[in-house]
Amino acid sequence: MKSNASSIPEPHPGEILLAEFIEPAGVTPYRVAKDAGISQPTMNQLVNGKRSISTETALRLATYFGTSPELWINLQNQFDLRKADSELLPRIQSEVKPLALATN
Repeated sequence: MKSNASSIPEPHPGEILLAEFIEPAGVTPYRVAKDAGISQPTMNQLVNGKRSISTETALRLATYFGTSPELWINLQNQFDLRKADSELLPRIQSEVKPLALATN
């Protein structure tokens, strides 16, 4: 993956949850948390981009919204990878000596 500092920041999965699922459904984060069995502090941190979607939360959100747990896990993995790409990759590239494979 190539780093591009000028690219538009990737939205946090919690922002997507709020904008694409909670608000269009006409419910509140509190209602989703209560009905899905997610603690209110966890939901609050999630929609504010301060917490990652765990496997259990992915299962709960998938069950609640009728989606797949993979949707939530993939959103989180993509976010984490893009964040690592921009924050960690330059340092890693300077520290790691790539394997030089012989070409015949």
